[in-house]
Amino acid sequence: WCRLPRVVVVSLNRLNATREVDPVALPNCRLIKGIEAGSEDIDILPNGLAFISSGLKYPGLKSFAPDKPGEIFLMDLNEKKPKASELRISRGFDLGSFNPHGISTYIDKDDTVYLFVVNHPHQKSTVELFKFMEEDNSLVHLKTIRHDLLTSVNDVVAVGPDSFYATNDHYFSDFILMFLEMYLGLTWSNVVYYSPKEVKEVASGFYSANGINISPDKKYIYIADIFDHNVHVMEKHADWNLTHVKTLQLDTLADNLSVDPDTGDIWTGCHPNGMKLFYNDPDNPPASEVLRIQNILAEKPTVTRVYAENGSVLQGTSVATVYNRKLLIGTVFHRALYCEL
Repeated sequence: WCRLPRVVVVSLNRLNATREVDPVALPNCRLIKGIEAGSEDIDILPNGLAFISSGLKYPGLKSFAPDKPGEIFLMDLNEKKPKASELRISRGFDLGSFNPHGISTYIDKDDTVYLFVVNHPHQKSTVELFKFMEEDNSLVHLKTIRHDLLTSVNDVVAVGPDSFYATNDHYFSDFILMFLEMYLGLTWSNVVYYSPKEVKEVASGFYSANGINISPDKKYIYIADIFDHNVHVMEKHADWNLTHVKTLQLDTLADNLSVDPDTGDIWTGCHPNGMKLFYNDPDNPPASEVLRIQNILAEKPTVTRVYAENGSVLQGTSVATVYNRKLLIGTVFHRALYCEL
């Protein structure tokens, strides 16, 4: 590497291009039947119903079903052998261009469940708001949210029935410019607060803001900067602005963040080597890694590698989330894993 231009070396470092993963096995895992083309994000309700976003087509990344619209799956983790079933979406919604990315649920005071879904129809960015109808396992589409500040949305965390924080993982939405942005190391990625009354940038200066979530006490917002290999802790204020509290440095590319509502632990699906994710050589597939972060506000948080695998089972882990000692692990474009801890 010593003869490579500095910008190339820095870019390769951001991708963790030389890292190989040391395996960490879990004994009671099985692949989830029916999920073949990704499970990019997963959100679990307090009652154990898990929503799974599947079928993402993202510029520069592989898709195992490039011509098939995306889907939202549901799993009931209270069942002895949970199965994934596709949720029906109400008429009037354009299913043909459905390209779901990050998701977030919100339970209103009247127990209505809202599902927010980042969508990329025709490579644009919208946030789709659905109402979940548990009696017939369907989603009713309520509205499509577009805004000039929601340019390259990756993930959302809902903070009300029609309000959320969103990460823009790039400044540009054109693929070539996105690649240049990453290659040059521009820190133009940001976080936006959206409500029907107010939309504003609340955090900036990220290489690529990716997963976002909220602490159980609703005081802190967690943001993963995938190319800076870290998780930022931001304090949330009454006016929805955010101020930086601390940054936890990791040695992997953290993607989506999930928060255990009982313990406050953060679980994240990670890419040990981002270069493999983009090159996707079938003989050297992108690996998987799951981290559990305990006591992130402490001076020395505990970071545990719960699962790691070289891609022979699961390729390109993007999310990990727990419910009642059951762990779901999702991927950008591959399959999904169900484990009993």
